[in-house]
Amino acid sequence: MSDTTLNDLADLGAAADVATPAAPAAPLREKEVDAQGRAYATGRRKDAVARVWIKPGSGKVVINGRDQSVYFARPTLRLVIDQPFQIADRAGQYDVIATVKGGGLSGQAGAVKHGIAQALTKFEPVLRGVVKAAGFLTRDSRVVERKKYGRAKARRSFQFSKR
Repeated sequence: MSDTTLNDLADLGAAADVATPAAPAAPLREKEVDAQGRAYATGRRKDAVARVWIKPGSGKVVINGRDQSVYFARPTLRLVIDQPFQIADRAGQYDVIATVKGGGLSGQAGAVKHGIAQALTKFEPVLRGVVKAAGFLTRDSRVVERKKYGRAKARRSFQFSKR
């Protein structure tokens, strides 16, 4: 054991500073971009699958070749799409190009949100902690339960008839 003794907390802090090497705080992941400088990710929600590309720009969002205000007419769906940018304080800094298939509008909006969050963390790995803490990187695995035979729907029975 060492022959130096620590008398108070100041000595402990000084000893700890000497023992740790000075290393720059680097992100654990690397930036993943393609040749055009875009980050790609796939987002999923219910039966919808979204392929999302983001690149630095003016905040323009194009979904299936149409503007977001045309494709998602409901303002709540547009708010869902913008959530990852709002959490990361990057509103209006990235252009989004997405293609969505399957499901309904609500599921598609959730899929685009999931894809944007994934692509944002690939473009800026530093933001991963913020986006993950908000729960946007987790795929919402809830899907519609299938219909069973001998049942009217997934769980509902046929109406009982005594006679």
